[in-house]
Amino acid sequence: MSEESGVRGEVRIVGAERPDGLELRTLGLAERGLPELRATGLPPYLGQGWARVLGAVAQRMAATGLNGPAEVEVADGVAVLLAAAKGGLAVLPPAGQGGDVQRWRRELVERLFPEAQS
Repeated sequence: MSEESGVRGEVRIVGAERPDGLELRTLGLAERGLPELRATGLPPYLGQGWARVLGAVAQRMAATGLNGPAEVEVADGVAVLLAAAKGGLAVLPPAGQGGDVQRWRRELVERLFPEAQS
């Protein structure tokens, strides 16, 4: 979308430390008529990786026009669940993904961005 129409086309990822961990959210999707994304309770060491995850999900949403809760494939064989949350959509493990959420978050970053593995 162009500057002339008043919509800039940029989506930012912002974060804040909270008592339960890092909170990341998007800013700019609402200008496109899409819900903002958020992830809460992240360990600080996953902040940069999860900023990239939110960016990838936002890109997929903008490309497809997805604007509600759904399971979204962000890469071949890699899906996330977008669930209704305060002020937008929370990025969560997909249905059937049991176990430790923090482990899933770390593994998601490693699968999407293999260069992030140490």
